[in-house]
Amino acid sequence: MDKKPKTIREKAERRDWYKLDLSAIVYPTLQRRDFSSVYRLSVVLKEEVDPEVLQKALDLTLPRFPTYKAAIRKGLFWRYLEPNDRPGPFVQEDVKNPCQPMYFKANNRYLVRVYYFRNRIALEAHHSLGDGTGGMCVLQTLTATYLRLLGHEGIENGGFVLDIGEKPDKEELEDAYMRYANAKVCPPRPGEKTYRVRGTAEPFYTLNIIDGIMSVKQVVEVAKRYNATVTEYLNAVLLYALLQKQQADGERRLRPVRIAMPVNLRRFFPSITLRNFITMIYPGVDPRLGEYTFEEIVLQVHNYMRYHLNEKLLRGDITTNAATQRNPIIRVVPLFIKDFVVRMFYTKVQDRNSSAGLTNMGALQVPEGMKPYIRRFDIYMGQPFSRRTNCAIISFEDILTVNFASSIVEADVERYFFRRLVQDGIHVKIESNR
Repeated sequence: MDKKPKTIREKAERRDWYKLDLSAIVYPTLQRRDFSSVYRLSVVLKEEVDPEVLQKALDLTLPRFPTYKAAIRKGLFWRYLEPNDRPGPFVQEDVKNPCQPMYFKANNRYLVRVYYFRNRIALEAHHSLGDGTGGMCVLQTLTATYLRLLGHEGIENGGFVLDIGEKPDKEELEDAYMRYANAKVCPPRPGEKTYRVRGTAEPFYTLNIIDGIMSVKQVVEVAKRYNATVTEYLNAVLLYALLQKQQADGERRLRPVRIAMPVNLRRFFPSITLRNFITMIYPGVDPRLGEYTFEEIVLQVHNYMRYHLNEKLLRGDITTNAATQRNPIIRVVPLFIKDFVVRMFYTKVQDRNSSAGLTNMGALQVPEGMKPYIRRFDIYMGQPFSRRTNCAIISFEDILTVNFASSIVEADVERYFFRRLVQDGIHVKIESNR
């Protein structure tokens, strides 16, 4: 008589599903036949990848990350993640055009892909599962497991490499936004329309990749000349490139130029969540006020960052984000209505707040035992929602890579960007899938 109630209690206590986090709620609403919110992380090793060993490593690694070994489901009011025990995901040879749309019912409902090509291992993940920090944990843990299976000894856990033998910490799986969204005021958002790059749309399934590979030491030295950090300097270079592009377009009406830049909130709030925990800031300049020298752009970005990157303003921003989800009326609105409203808001307002996207994962660390086997890392923000370019930056040891991804034929912004770096004395090696 006691066994049955106990089994029911155990089932009730077991966390079998996860409500989408505050950021993840938006990404499925933007899903189209030709667009998914997919990002890509890759590691370039110093030896060729063995796909059979990589598949074994993936099978061992993914169960350690329950919010990645998951399928997305739709309820009446909200979407959620549930455990996915179907076969897969299966390692595949890499493709020319990465970050292709992920359909929720395809690939045995997995929202991750793992590719290999020569000495590169690439992980693609739908943003509903987590942000780049969570994805990097999956990639580095997978890489460490792969290297151990090859017989390489001395590869310890630590940093982004988690122990695949231990159970996930509860805080790894939490929606950290809701813990820290407790400011007393909800600050307004910038709403003015910005300059948009005009370009010729590429055919469906085409993503243009341009990588710039350079020395971290050189970039740091140049940034110091401008009294800026590397992130501030590269933001200024992208703004400069966008201003050059707007001027070359010859449009009669100038518009502000702004960059949508994700901020890793783990730097400001103690959290080990592997789900999304980012917010956006929008450094920019307004050419209607006058012509900017490059030095003035750097100073503008520097002052913007100093003002906006603090715990108080970021807490207010995530409180603004959380306000709608906490609204009791909105909570009971059917999902299809929520989808329609969010999609309209994003298309008409949010997407027009920026001219390009830029993310910087910063200087990556790996356990000492892994360093001899790794050459570099890459990161791609994936297919832009509208016709523009996205820029992603990552560095490892003395190699810094700037990875552009766009869905338009023209590469004017990228050309202005790298030309500016060369003018500042930075040596850049260019790679592309074009």
